[in-house]
Amino acid sequence: MSQESLRELLARVHERLSASGGSLDRESRQLLGTVMQDIERTLEAAAAGAAAAHAPRLEKLAVRFEAGHPGLAETLRELIDALVKAGI
Repeated sequence: MSQESLRELLARVHERLSASGGSLDRESRQLLGTVMQDIERTLEAAAAGAAAAHAPRLEKLAVRFEAGHPGLAETLRELIDALVKAGI
């Protein structure tokens, strides 16, 4: 999967996050924001030849959001799959 596709998935996560409005608790919103920033930095680093693994943190977030925000959880799992396939 290309970095462009990964960036599109990140954009979808941001959209789902925005669509959830204020229904996410502060801690969840901060944690998700931190992971998203980490992934964006990793994509930039991958372009320079470095790689990192974020799938375990994303999976924990997906499980956490499953009941209250299934769309966000689904998008996170798609992102996990894309990152793993890209070797990031």
